[in-house]
Amino acid sequence: MSGAERRLVVEHWLLSATADRVQARQEWKTDGVALLRCGGIFGAVRITAAAVSISEPQESSAYLLQALLGGPVLVDQTTLRYYLLVGSTTGLREQCEQGRDDAEFKGSGHYLGVPALGATTPARRSYWCLESGCVGDLVVAKVSQLVTTGRYRLAGRQFYG
Repeated sequence: MSGAERRLVVEHWLLSATADRVQARQEWKTDGVALLRCGGIFGAVRITAAAVSISEPQESSAYLLQALLGGPVLVDQTTLRYYLLVGSTTGLREQCEQGRDDAEFKGSGHYLGVPALGATTPARRSYWCLESGCVGDLVVAKVSQLVTTGRYRLAGRQFYG
C-alpha cells in the first residue's frame, strides 16, 4: 500500500468519529483542524508540554516516538498540550483523573480538534507530532509510564525549583 493510499484509509477511519464527514473534510481544508468525537473509535490522553519536559517540537517528536513506541500524537501549540490517541475503553481514565491537570483522559462526551493528515510541522496551531501510520494505530502500551514519568519530572521541578 502506498503512502497516499495509507493516508486515505487512516482519514476514512478518523472520519468515522464524526456524524458529518463532509463538514469535517471542509474543516480540514479551510482550518487545518476538524472537530472529532472521542469515545467511539478512540479516546485521547491530554498531557502538558511541561510533563513531557521538552521545549523544541523536533525534540518532543523524537522523545515521544521513543517513549511511546510509535502511535499517533497531536500537539496544540497554543495551549502547549499533547494529545495521545488511545483506545476509548482504556484503563488510563483512572490514572489521569486524580485531581491533577497535567494529564487528562478525553473519552465519551469530549471532542478533539484533529489536524488534517499530513500536517506534521509546527507551521499551524495544531499538527501531528507523530502521525498515525495505519487504521487503529493507537498509543497504548507506554502511556501510563509516560504520565508517571512526567509527574515525577514536574514534582522534581517544584521541589528543586
